[in-house]
Amino acid sequence: MDNKKSPFEIIKSRYITEKANVLSGLKDAASSQSLKKFDKPKYVFLVNPKANKKEIQWALEKIYEAKKIKVLSVNTINVHPKVKRVRGRFGKTNHLKKAIVTLDAADSLDDQV
Repeated sequence: MDNKKSPFEIIKSRYITEKANVLSGLKDAASSQSLKKFDKPKYVFLVNPKANKKEIQWALEKIYEAKKIKVLSVNTINVHPKVKRVRGRFGKTNHLKKAIVTLDAADSLDDQV
């Protein structure tokens, strides 16, 4: 992909939450028949809200070029701001765009952030 953006402008950070850890751990789960289908690792990243799926795929393969990862699919989620009230005043949370990335079954990212 011929991008003028740096890969680090597209991928902001890895998104570590309890749900994201469960999602990345599904590839090792073998407790039931339905969980055995999840043989490919999935990771969640915060990305630039204007980035599309092809740019996200290109940026991740460029960032992890030394590991030679292969991105199979990218699913994106737009998290819109919510109105919050703190000490009687109204404000909004930040707008986020998350990308759930599925890697090839043999690939893995280290758990260091």
